[in-house]
Amino acid sequence: MNKPMTKAAAARIQSAAAKQNGGQVEKGSFAARAMAAAAQNQTGNSNPNWPSKNPGKPSGGNRGNNPPRNTPSKPSK
Repeated sequence: MNKPMTKAAAARIQSAAAKQNGGQVEKGSFAARAMAAAAQNQTGNSNPNWPSKNPGKPSGGNRGNNPPRNTPSKPSK
């Protein structure tokens, strides 16, 4: 039986881990992965960089929404 990780369940896991480790949750630990999974389940995205501020277009360079720059060619020697 697979259930998606909820924020409440992840918070309980993180709290227990922090109590065992003096208030710290180690990077890459089960508690950290649980929090990441809960955040991903809440947004419904497997890619944290999507969507961008421009709906329908991916984040980052090479989006194809800006025309190429006209750079002057170097004079030949």
